[in-house]
Amino acid sequence: MSANDNTKRPWSGRFAEPTTERVRRFTASVSFDRRLAPFDIEASLAHARMLQAVGIIAKSDLEAIEKGLAQIRSEIQADAFPWSDALEDVHLNIERRLIELAGESGKRLHTARSRNDQVATDLRLYLRASIDQALPLLKSLQRALLDLADEHAETVMPGYTHLQVAQPVTFGHHLLAYFEMFARDVQRLADARRRVNRLPLGAAALAGTSFPIDRQRVAKELGFEEVCENSIDAVSDRDFAIEFCACAALAMTHLSRFCEELILWANPRFGFVEIADGFATGSSIMPQKKNPDVAELIRGKTGRVNGHLVALLTLMKAQPLAYNRDNQEDKEPLFDAVDTLTASLAVFTEMLRATKFRREAMAAAAREGHATATDLAEYLVRKGVPFRDAHEAVAQAVRFAESRNCELAELKLSELQRFSATVTEDVYGALTLEGSLKSRNHLGGTAPARVKAAIAKARKSLG
Repeated sequence: MSANDNTKRPWSGRFAEPTTERVRRFTASVSFDRRLAPFDIEASLAHARMLQAVGIIAKSDLEAIEKGLAQIRSEIQADAFPWSDALEDVHLNIERRLIELAGESGKRLHTARSRNDQVATDLRLYLRASIDQALPLLKSLQRALLDLADEHAETVMPGYTHLQVAQPVTFGHHLLAYFEMFARDVQRLADARRRVNRLPLGAAALAGTSFPIDRQRVAKELGFEEVCENSIDAVSDRDFAIEFCACAALAMTHLSRFCEELILWANPRFGFVEIADGFATGSSIMPQKKNPDVAELIRGKTGRVNGHLVALLTLMKAQPLAYNRDNQEDKEPLFDAVDTLTASLAVFTEMLRATKFRREAMAAAAREGHATATDLAEYLVRKGVPFRDAHEAVAQAVRFAESRNCELAELKLSELQRFSATVTEDVYGALTLEGSLKSRNHLGGTAPARVKAAIAKARKSLG
């Protein structure tokens, strides 16, 4: 790189020697931060209009800047923009092209701002748009869950703890558990958006500017709800990006848990689901294989997003105020977290809608493992037996049934009465799967009637 090339950089007057080629390549970020270009142009237009409104630049300067930025936007959209690593980042690339197009007027655009508040603004605009993209995807997934829960409001399946048969539940109730998780993800993202939606522009490098700027005007034009109140904080912190990654990591964790269940359920030992061919792959050597690769990849990509969260936390943990070049490293983790979350949500929703769920296999599994043992204990309690005594009696009955290689409901009345004299013929109503489900008819319970009511309430909440 020649010294002449180096003089094109906006800070080159301070240095007697150019940066080396290796340093130029090492410090360049334009290969990935160019995705901020639409937001950089949007923010630059608002900044220029404010500068003209308060009398810092002339109307003719504004017109030249607007015309130049419009052409730059068109060039970028047409993939005809002359990106250059020598200009380091998206901001200097756009500024240099603007100067070529608008001349002296283009040089005036950077008045009363720094790349520090410029990039912070662009990043917030980008992240706000990304949240607005992710929220509808989450709600689409919630609707898919509700549709499926409606279809399976009465489908019985074993509920598990420790991956062992625990109690009967409806599959609709199981699906609504995920609906609640994703509802909280929606709430977290919407709440984070409010903290993202604050304008840093006007903080300049760290101390503000001596020019009579109007930050509220810029904030209004760009759709920001507030301005960042402290200029040092505005340019130096990336907690809004970290918060998004935390939200993304939680949403991915919820996806991953569901994917883990689909993977398990697709195994013939469960046989609860058949994943559609379009969301599975085969083996290069084993002709019979049908692998749940999409679910496995989402499960794997969850670790990737978790890693981005840790990377950003680590990036910020030792930075003194104010801005440091470390923050160039915030973009790739953030960008990838956005891409991974949105892609995973979209493909998972499609896969879920295409998956076949096998009622018979679920019901058969619920009839194994003494799923109604708790119901038997509660039956004894209603007969006046203290719960701890009832628990002990049923535990002994389970051991007896296992020694006979049968389920509790298959024991004769006389056999059940060996463990508690309070047992009568009506005990078999408590030992059926249907009776177990219907008995849990309270808010948050698994009874089909409660599941249907929960679905109706959830649909109303989505609008």
